[in-house]
Amino acid sequence: MKAKQAKAGRRPGLNTSREGILAAARHQFADLGYDRATVRSIATEAGVDSRLVTHFFGTKQELFLSVVEPPFAAQQVFPNLLAGDQSEIGLRVAQFIIKLLETEGSRRVMTGMLRAATTEPKVVPLVREFLSRRLLGPLAENLGSDQPSLRASLIGSQVVGLVMARYIIGVEPLASESAERIARAIAPVLQHYLVDPL
Repeated sequence: MKAKQAKAGRRPGLNTSREGILAAARHQFADLGYDRATVRSIATEAGVDSRLVTHFFGTKQELFLSVVEPPFAAQQVFPNLLAGDQSEIGLRVAQFIIKLLETEGSRRVMTGMLRAATTEPKVVPLVREFLSRRLLGPLAENLGSDQPSLRASLIGSQVVGLVMARYIIGVEPLASESAERIARAIAPVLQHYLVDPL
């Protein structure tokens, strides 16, 4: 008697399948980079047919964009960062960024995104969009300083450099320094980018 073949495509528990695909995509984009992670390998890790990945997310690029959603709700976080003494906004933002990067899930998103941008030209505009429009742009705009786009891109340069040096390349002693000390070290730079005359 022949064993029944598993049906391709949808399976019971679509919400579970969708979350499994996202988890597998985060893992593979972070560890392998955009170019080496494939829809098929992501589907295999998630335990689904590759057509289900396409059904939920469309192309590999669209799946990548779904994975690199900001790991926080901007409308909840930004008011807290912007509240309080403006002379300490740089420290608050630095501590927030470092806290994100010290959290494994958020760090995976950031490192995966930057690894992808260094190997796959198609991903560069996606990463740029993520950093400037969805992550840092809204923060700079809500602060009310002049030239918010320039300020956001300057902060982005600091964050990208930090992620590359501390979390991807592992430059010492930066890589093993305490998170709080790193936050305090970059705070004056962020303070300048956020509110000082450029």
